[in-house]
Amino acid sequence: MRRSRAGGRKWLRAGVLLALALTGSACDTVNSVKESLLGPSNTPVQGQAGFVQGFLGGVAADEPRAALAAREVLSSGGSAADAAVALGFVLSVTLPSRASLGGGGACLAYGADKKSANGGMPEAILFTPVTPSTVGGDRPAAVPMLARGLYLLHARYGSLPFEGLIVPAEQLARFGTPAPRALVRDITLVAGPLLADPNARAVFAQNGAPLAEGQTLLQPDLAATLTRMRVSGVGDFYTGQLARRIVEASPLAGGPLTLADLNAALPRLASAIVLPNRSDKVAFLPPPADGGLAAAAAFAVLQHDPSAFGAAAARGLAVAARWRQGGVDAESLLASASLQEAPLPILPASTSFATLDKDGNAVACALSMDNLFGTGRVLPGLGILLAASPAAAPTPLYAAAIAWNDNIHAFRAAVGGSGQAGAPMAVAVGMLNALRTGQPMSAAVPDPGRANVISCARYLPGENGSCGWATDPRDAGLAAGGN
Repeated sequence: MRRSRAGGRKWLRAGVLLALALTGSACDTVNSVKESLLGPSNTPVQGQAGFVQGFLGGVAADEPRAALAAREVLSSGGSAADAAVALGFVLSVTLPSRASLGGGGACLAYGADKKSANGGMPEAILFTPVTPSTVGGDRPAAVPMLARGLYLLHARYGSLPFEGLIVPAEQLARFGTPAPRALVRDITLVAGPLLADPNARAVFAQNGAPLAEGQTLLQPDLAATLTRMRVSGVGDFYTGQLARRIVEASPLAGGPLTLADLNAALPRLASAIVLPNRSDKVAFLPPPADGGLAAAAAFAVLQHDPSAFGAAAARGLAVAARWRQGGVDAESLLASASLQEAPLPILPASTSFATLDKDGNAVACALSMDNLFGTGRVLPGLGILLAASPAAAPTPLYAAAIAWNDNIHAFRAAVGGSGQAGAPMAVAVGMLNALRTGQPMSAAVPDPGRANVISCARYLPGENGSCGWATDPRDAGLAAGGN
C-alpha cells in the first residue's frame, strides 16, 4: 500500500509538471483544471463586453450605432480614448458624410491620473484635413487625416489593442447596417451631385433612389480597406500598399494625391486654451481648430452675463474670423477688448461626440469632411470618400471643451459641438449649463448649433452617481452608458 501511494504521488507530480509545461503558467493550469471539472467560465475578461460591472462611464454622439460601439468598448474595460477611437471608425461607416476615413478633425483628451499623458492636463490632438501639394481636379480633395489622428489619440491614452477597435466598423461595413437617420438626411441634401458618381451611387442609393432610413447600408470595399488597416496597421494607409492604391485612385475622386502627401500627413499635439471657472478650469480646442477659440471667447462673455447669447455669438465668430486673417495669436485675440466684425463664409457641416470612462478619463471630438460627403466621389475599390481640400472650401469651426478640477484632479464635464457657425456657441452654452446646473443638457443650445454633453456634477473619480450624458434632442443621436 505504501508503494502504491508513493507511485500515485509520483504520477501526480509528473502530471502537474506536464500541465505546467504545456500551459506555461500555474495560473493557466488551475484555470484548465477548473474548466475541465466545472465547465468553461462565463465571466468576461478585459476586452469583452460585460467585463466592467456597475458604473462604466458614458458616451454621447450624433449617430446611435457609433455610440453603442463606444459603449461596448467601455463595458469591455476600455478607456475613454479607446471608446473614442472605435466611435470614430464606426462613424466612417455610418456617417461618412461628415466623418469618412478621408476626413479629419480634432480632439481634446483628459487623463484623470496625474501620471497620465500630459501630466493630467487636457491636451489637443489635431488632425484637420490637409491641402495636398498639388490642387487639381474639378473637386479638389484633402489629404486624409482621420486614421492617423485616432492612432495618436490611442497611443497617448488608449489601453486596449488598437486593431481590435477597428473591428466594429469593419463588421458594420462588411455585413451592413440599417441606414441611420442622420446619414439619410445628408444624402437627401446633396443627392444630385453625390449619386452622379457611380461608386457613390452603389453605396448611397438603392434601386436608383437615395437610400432611405432603415434600408441596408452595405460597404464591402470599405470593409476590405478597414481589414487591411487592421491587419497591416495604420502605417499601410499612409506609406504602404494601401497608400499606393489611394494615390492611384485619387484622380477619380478629386485628387491628385501623392505618396509624399500621405507620408507627410501627420497629426500633432497642442496645448489647449484654458479658462478658469470658479474652482474649475475649462479647456478648449486651440487653432487651427478655431471653433474652440471661438467657443472660449463666447464662454468668457457668458461667464459675465449668462443671458448674453447675441453678444457671445458675435464675439466668438469675430475672434475666429480675425484669427483666420492671420498675424495674431489666440491669447492676444481672447484678451482684445474689441474686434471689428469680419464675416465668415458659409461653413461646412461637422459632427461631434464625447466619451467618459469609469476612471474619469474623457475625450471630446469634432470631425468633418470640409463639405457634406467631401468631394462627393468614392475612391474605387477602397470605399473611401475624400474630404474637400481646405484650399477649395472653407474649413469648419471644430469645437469641443473639457472641464476639470485641477486641485482634486477630477473630471467635471465634456462637450462636443457642431452646427456650422453655431458650433462654438453650442460648446460655450452646453458647457456653461453643465457647470451651472450639474445636468448634461438642462436646456437646448442655440440654433443652428448642436451639442453632445457629459457631466459629473460632483466630479469623477468621486460620485459616479452624479454623472449623466445627453445628446441634442432635436437630432437623431444617442447618449448611452451605465451606472
